[in-house]
Amino acid sequence: MSAVLQPGTVNVPVERSEGVWHAAWRRFKMDRVGLVSSVIVIAFLLLIAVAALGLVAKNWQKEVGVPNAPPTFVGPQPPEAIGAIEVPKGPNVDLSAIDPLAPRYKEWDERAAKFKTEEVVKAETLPMGADRFGRDVLSKAVKGTQISVFVGVMAALVATLIGTLLGALSGFFGGKVGDFLEWLYNVFEAIPGILLIFAFAAVFGRGITTVVLILGLTGWSGMYRQVRSEFIKHRGREYVRSAEAIGASVWSRIFVHILPNMSHVVLVRMSLLVVGFIKAEVILSYLGLGVGVDDVSWGTMLAEAQSELILGHWWQLAAATAFMAVFVTAFSLMTDALRDALDPKLRGLE
Repeated sequence: MSAVLQPGTVNVPVERSEGVWHAAWRRFKMDRVGLVSSVIVIAFLLLIAVAALGLVAKNWQKEVGVPNAPPTFVGPQPPEAIGAIEVPKGPNVDLSAIDPLAPRYKEWDERAAKFKTEEVVKAETLPMGADRFGRDVLSKAVKGTQISVFVGVMAALVATLIGTLLGALSGFFGGKVGDFLEWLYNVFEAIPGILLIFAFAAVFGRGITTVVLILGLTGWSGMYRQVRSEFIKHRGREYVRSAEAIGASVWSRIFVHILPNMSHVVLVRMSLLVVGFIKAEVILSYLGLGVGVDDVSWGTMLAEAQSELILGHWWQLAAATAFMAVFVTAFSLMTDALRDALDPKLRGLE
């Protein structure tokens, strides 16, 4: 039975408006740089996953090559170029004045001599070379990526969660809640960040989980300040008042209405935190306050590469730097694309 229209009525099709997240995804797919960067980031995350499962870089501590074996494209070096180090001797020679690692040369010479007596043949070259002990630099870089990226991303998520929650409460409610949170923010800001990190590291010791907590608990203040200012700006706008008029709860107004409209700000700040926390992990590991001695990260690789670079062995430094640069650049470009896709100011330009 067909419907009969009454005189004076018009059958107008109802169009459902496009959701915030659906529109953001549509705009993000149009950004080729953002898509390529996201593919690179996903590839790194998959590499981290398979490394965590032990499918790759499982034996990164195993000495598979001769000490300081060069990369494959360089080719094998003469034995005297990769053998034990001959330390100059004499009453007036003080190597510690120019090289702080000189006292450990004797230990390294003994380890290098071990290769001459073992029956197992060590590789003279490896895809990205070997370190002083003959460990594969490529395996170390993959395992270091797992730890460094995990530390940077997880610490950034902790800091983002704390900063966003406290900033939202302070900016939306204000009053005594805002005053208390402002006091807490000022306490953290009054202490230099690097000193606060060192203090927490000295108390809690070394370890991956400890580094994540240290960086997350000390790095939330910038996120808090920016989220608070955005909530103060948005809480009085018409769309928030309209949501209040139709009976939306406080938490719905905070997390369903305001937060999606400022999510681009959170993403940009979080990308900066990831990069900053990776650098902080490098510094902490370099100073001996980061990951444990049985783990490897980009920071420990750079610390080891310092002494190797003096001898002209640059491949461990190059491997750690290349992995770090590619991931950090791709992650930054991806979050920039996500920011543009989520920015409400750009929606009206379509």
